[in-house]
Amino acid sequence: MAKLQVQFGNLVAAHRRRRGLTQAALAESCDLSEDMIARVEAGGTGASFKTIEKIADALGVSAAALFDDTIGFADSDYPELAVLRSRLAKLSATDLRWLIGIMEAILTPKR
Repeated sequence: MAKLQVQFGNLVAAHRRRRGLTQAALAESCDLSEDMIARVEAGGTGASFKTIEKIADALGVSAAALFDDTIGFADSDYPELAVLRSRLAKLSATDLRWLIGIMEAILTPKR
């Protein structure tokens, strides 16, 4: 379940950034606390169906879009992703896990 929470949080953050919203602005538009949005985006908490619906409505996407990590990342929009995807496809499972660990370390906000 935690993996799904992290994926959901990452997609909420991605859609929020694509819309040019801050966490505070998203929180206000869906009547949630900024802390709740931060915890959702960090994968630190789950969300009820009602909360998912509020967030999706505020972001102007379907609730399903918050679980589909392919939305908005077409190769035609981001040709760099096609190159990256082809290079990643050549890696072993061990190398992919190592790379994910590095990416998480780099992308984790420092407090």
